[in-house]
Amino acid sequence: MAYHFDVLVTGSGPGGYVAAIRAAQLGKKAAVVERGSVGGVCLNIGCIPSKAIIHQAEIYRNRSKLAAMGVRVDDSAFRYEGVFNASRKAAETLSKGVSYLLKKNKVELIAGTARLVSANEASVDGADGRRNITAGSIIVATGSRPRVIPGLEFDGRHVLSSDDALMQKELPRRALIVGAGAIGMEFAHILNSFGSEVHIAEMAERILPLEDAEVTAVVRRSFTKRGVKIYTSSKLSSHRINAANNCVDAVVEGADGVRTELSVDKIFVMTGRTPNTEGIGLEAAGVNTSNGFIDVGDYYQTNVPSIYAIGDIVSSSPMLAHVASKAGEIAAEHIAGHTPKPARIDPLEVPAIVFCEPQTASFGLTEERAAAQSIPFTKAVFPFRACGKAVAVDESEGLVKVLTGPQGGKILGAHIAGAGASELIHELLLARVSGIEPPEIALMVHAHPTLSEAVMEAARVLSGWAIHI
Repeated sequence: MAYHFDVLVTGSGPGGYVAAIRAAQLGKKAAVVERGSVGGVCLNIGCIPSKAIIHQAEIYRNRSKLAAMGVRVDDSAFRYEGVFNASRKAAETLSKGVSYLLKKNKVELIAGTARLVSANEASVDGADGRRNITAGSIIVATGSRPRVIPGLEFDGRHVLSSDDALMQKELPRRALIVGAGAIGMEFAHILNSFGSEVHIAEMAERILPLEDAEVTAVVRRSFTKRGVKIYTSSKLSSHRINAANNCVDAVVEGADGVRTELSVDKIFVMTGRTPNTEGIGLEAAGVNTSNGFIDVGDYYQTNVPSIYAIGDIVSSSPMLAHVASKAGEIAAEHIAGHTPKPARIDPLEVPAIVFCEPQTASFGLTEERAAAQSIPFTKAVFPFRACGKAVAVDESEGLVKVLTGPQGGKILGAHIAGAGASELIHELLLARVSGIEPPEIALMVHAHPTLSEAVMEAARVLSGWAIHI
């Protein structure tokens, strides 16, 4: 049968557009269907604009360091709208860049909403009506949206999602963030840096509950010193819009029964994301799902051989842009007749970053997970305060932590809190993926003074010969 395309991708986020471009590079006639802006959530209301705002927040927050040099900073004319505009410019620039890359690689971009009709066909509703498109293979990459908590639905004014948060042209004077995961902590960092009073409520026993306990302790101490109020083992038990005062009266209740009454301008609900799998025709095409996520096997192939699924919609896959991109490459290569290795991404080899200050970065097992799985391990911790570069640039808050087997060997996990963590983690990840063991890192010459010396010293701790502690 002659199809319109060899590969049809539904969604142009970091998974979808990468999959389409990779398929085209491998000689396949490819198309992408996108109902919104090219680049999906990540480029438009996620990773890119948030990091643009974080960058400016850190510049603004660190203006106090200029005072130590005798420089007076007059910030009376500061307007957050300028920060917002810069973030939108970054998003628009990269969205246009992706459109260019699709065109350069001869990937057809189709504006509209796609719905699967069968194993090799999708209907697309666009400005010109509905059309049916056939393809030899279909890659579903529809992404996710902020999760709604019953009773705490978004109204776009007083109760906001993470998407809403990035589209604010003014910041509240007082805010309550529900959820202390990566998104919640990043936005708390933004608000606090620009002078907002910030409260965070988290149901787990600690902030960043998926991260290493020693790492999260570093972040909590830092945020507490900055004046952020953190309530762990706590929930938002009630809230009421106070129309007279244009605010929200909220009660945060701890597991111990202690109640804290707050009056804030806005509540930001940042408690995770929900896969966009409803109404996209999975049932019609016969694709299996579990709890709203699509089930996949090797090469991200569903139970229907011609249909693949990547990114946030895939069960057991971390909801991270770089995971979606790599999965898109793997799927496209398999469709093109390759047998890419690995057939699926190893979740223990995926870096996870939180771009607050101090940054956190990690991969692999934490101590808790290793213990829960009865995996024996040895750990090494090297503090940033013993790293010359960290002290020199006034960034001595943090640590590098490495876990290996009890007798050394392969790295089981690595966890970093501190300046440059998002870049430093990749040396340790490369070592794990390549089978390089910590003694080799310990012997490698690292430039001085650099933050990477903290990685070297952590490796030396494991061998029992660290120089600087």
